[in-house]
Amino acid sequence: METDNLQQVILTVESLKEDKKFDEALRLLESNVSKYSDDYRIFEEIWDIYIYSAQLEKAEKAIDFALVLNPESATGNYLKWFLLLSGEKVKESLVFLEKSNKLFWNNAEVLRNLWFAYTLSWEAEKGISILKRALHLNPWDELITEDLAMALISHGDVLEWNVLLRQIEKEKWN
Repeated sequence: METDNLQQVILTVESLKEDKKFDEALRLLESNVSKYSDDYRIFEEIWDIYIYSAQLEKAEKAIDFALVLNPESATGNYLKWFLLLSGEKVKESLVFLEKSNKLFWNNAEVLRNLWFAYTLSWEAEKGISILKRALHLNPWDELITEDLAMALISHGDVLEWNVLLRQIEKEKWN
């Protein structure tokens, strides 16, 4: 079955990326792109390698093509957000992250990044409320906890920050 073969290619690519064999992973993807040209996942993988090697124009072409093939790809929308944010296109990028959030509903990492995007868009209060939701979904995530603590401090919510700090200390000792 074709899908099984593509899944194997993607698993091999992921393994190569873990071993930092990006050129080999890219060659494998390129050798299979004509066979799976109608599957958005191969272009998301190509995006990943181009981002790693700082080839942003190629990464953008890869993710744009992936989104043409599947505009409802939560991963594709997340990757497009990342790419646009890297280019300092904050407002434009937010559209893609919000869509990814709708597709990856209740994903703590997407929510954490949504907080970041809202903060950059001068919507800190909205971002803090989203970050609280992310922490509720994943209470053991240190990055979310640290981000929320910093957001509360910068927003002047020292009392709420103290409650969060006590909770963190209590959880560390239990």
